[in-house]
Amino acid sequence: MPRQYQHPILPQTAHDEDALQSFVISMRGHISANLTPGNRQAFERDVAPTYKKSHGRAPANRHEVRRAMLRHPFHQSWSALIRTTQEMIWDSPGHSALRQIDALNAAAKPKPKRKTSGTLTLDPSVKIPPYLSAVDIHCMPGNFHQEVAAEDDVYAAAVYDRGAYIYIMGGMGPLGDALGQMLVDYTKATFPDLAPKRILDMGCGIGGGTLPFVDAFPGAEVHGIDVSAPMLRYGHARAEALGGKMHFTQMNAERTSFPDASFDLVMTHIVVHETSQKALRNILKECRRLLKPGGVTLHCETPMYDARLSPFDQSQTDWDTYFNNEPFVGPMHGLDADALMREAGFADDELANGDLPLYVPGVDDGETGDDYRHRIGGYLSILGARRRV
Repeated sequence: MPRQYQHPILPQTAHDEDALQSFVISMRGHISANLTPGNRQAFERDVAPTYKKSHGRAPANRHEVRRAMLRHPFHQSWSALIRTTQEMIWDSPGHSALRQIDALNAAAKPKPKRKTSGTLTLDPSVKIPPYLSAVDIHCMPGNFHQEVAAEDDVYAAAVYDRGAYIYIMGGMGPLGDALGQMLVDYTKATFPDLAPKRILDMGCGIGGGTLPFVDAFPGAEVHGIDVSAPMLRYGHARAEALGGKMHFTQMNAERTSFPDASFDLVMTHIVVHETSQKALRNILKECRRLLKPGGVTLHCETPMYDARLSPFDQSQTDWDTYFNNEPFVGPMHGLDADALMREAGFADDELANGDLPLYVPGVDDGETGDDYRHRIGGYLSILGARRRV
């Protein structure tokens, strides 16, 4: 597992804090490798035969699978372990961040006399949408917008930076930017003639998925928007420390203040399942409004529920909908991707929905300097479109 890159604003861990975080990573790895496969075994060996005996047929959809699995003791124990470790993902780095909160806030504060390459623009009038404030997404206490200091607070973002690394068990690389790198590769391969001058990442958070686009398109002006002020403060400081020129602005992706036809590329990284269906449709319409002729919009998501995923496979992802404070996962993934993009105003010949193979990108092989592409199996869904020239 690659060690997380120790950029200047990342919370530092004391001995006991590091030990606790390492335990959570190990526990998640154990559950994933050794316990999660037991759900399928329990379904095929016990749950499915029992269901068929009672109903005269197999479970027809993910909802029937979920309700049947809830009665199985193995699945109950697995669920309890997953939920507990999910809470520990945020609790363990929370100790480090809270202990250093004053220093972190000071480090993230833009320096008036320092010449910065990027910008940070906050707007206190931006409201947190109800679909984000109603629950603690992914069980993160206070959600990604909470503030524990009077001003210039970055606590939530500091917890997220380390917590996301723990959640993925380092699987997104030292900088946690694998999704961005993968989407860069996908963009260049799918639209080789696209040479974006202005790029927008909606729901950019701390900019982990955005900065690869700064490197990949050095002539482009790269923007990131989010409703969370702590994420933007931290993301700006992080980008400055990493040498990435990026413009962070506090905005709601449903209604931005950018003019029509402002961008050549508009994207999100695992964001749209965090929104209500109404908000999702507003965001996609906003993407179309913002695209220049010939511009591309790409939304990287976990796999949509289609015929390739059995009802059991869908139920495994849908666990988050009911037990991990992700109420929009199931409803969003069950939608028709083509229909969504048409509703946003894109014509059939503009649609660019597809699959993004999963791999670990950007690892130097140590000999030739080439990037090593290691396929790890599976795929992500791309909701995309290219506006006509």
